[in-house]
Amino acid sequence: MVVAASAVVAVGTVTGMIKALDDERGANEARPDATGATLLVPLPDVPSTRLSTKASSSASTSAKPKKTTAPSPTRTGKKQSATVSPSLYRHPESQVLDWVRAHPDDPRTEVIESRIADRPAAVWFADFTPSTITSRVRAVTSGAAAQGRVPVVVPYAIPDRDCGGASEGGASGFDAYDGWIDNFAAGLGSREVVVILEPDSIAQADCLSDAQRAYRFEALARAGRVLKAADPKARVYYDAGHSDWNPAAQQAALLKQAGAASADSSDGIFSNVSNFHATSAEIAYDRQVLDALGGSAGLGAVIDTSRNGNGAPADGQWCDPAGRKIGRAPTLNTGEARIDGYLWVKLPGESDGCRGAAGTFTASYAYDLAR
Repeated sequence: MVVAASAVVAVGTVTGMIKALDDERGANEARPDATGATLLVPLPDVPSTRLSTKASSSASTSAKPKKTTAPSPTRTGKKQSATVSPSLYRHPESQVLDWVRAHPDDPRTEVIESRIADRPAAVWFADFTPSTITSRVRAVTSGAAAQGRVPVVVPYAIPDRDCGGASEGGASGFDAYDGWIDNFAAGLGSREVVVILEPDSIAQADCLSDAQRAYRFEALARAGRVLKAADPKARVYYDAGHSDWNPAAQQAALLKQAGAASADSSDGIFSNVSNFHATSAEIAYDRQVLDALGGSAGLGAVIDTSRNGNGAPADGQWCDPAGRKIGRAPTLNTGEARIDGYLWVKLPGESDGCRGAAGTFTASYAYDLAR
């Protein structure tokens, strides 16, 4: 498990964030661990002290703030939510929504519901289930299509995932992974969808041998081509780590090997998944990576802003760190050149494994992040 401040890697991705899993509801229903929702008010990089962010346990190095026992205001005078990005999709099934529905009278519910559960967030597919992945992806994309919205989906089954860390797992080999991606792509449909392709798969590839890394990058390049061929409107983004991980030129060289510079497989890069670095730092870093990457002039970047509202901890803590806050609202309209979106890839309230079991929703943590 890599925990160095200079390369805080995502731990607990498979168990955290939003996953689509088979359960008693049936294989055709996508079941994320948690979902985001329409946003309240766009937040600055360092929001007011009234709002505290939470970390969600997803793929990359995530962090969470301390839990708070102070209840939220009573459920009167609910704040009005501002329109953030009408185009982004909020999946109706998640751990946070389950909690909200089960606790209508909890004094924290209003804050958690309005500032986390009602915001659009990514849906993770972290379990290797080739027989049902198509139907589960289709359940998400068709649900979004029915609302005229854009879903964000996260394929997360690369072999040797997380270098054997807390989020280990994935396909048993690259032939199996290729087949899984084929089935994943078959569920995309024909409308716009944002694909966050395999968090940590490139930035964290230093644990692999040269041969293993070559196989992984070949599989990622193929995955991008397959996804975009299946749905020409799909927007596929590749792993750029974050601004405090690999230097931009080094990351760009790795990305190029994985096909991220090719318009046939890529729409650009993503950064800060499950991490806490300020949006301004990620914008600057992503532009440096894109400049070094070259390729199509249309390549852009998306940034995970789910819990970066107070920036990253100075000590590099990645596991549910204290003092974090939710960040900017999910939107595909950033107003920033080459920055295609601010997304909630990891959902606030899902633990990295320190405030609660990895991947599980913890109300006290969510409340502390959101209030």
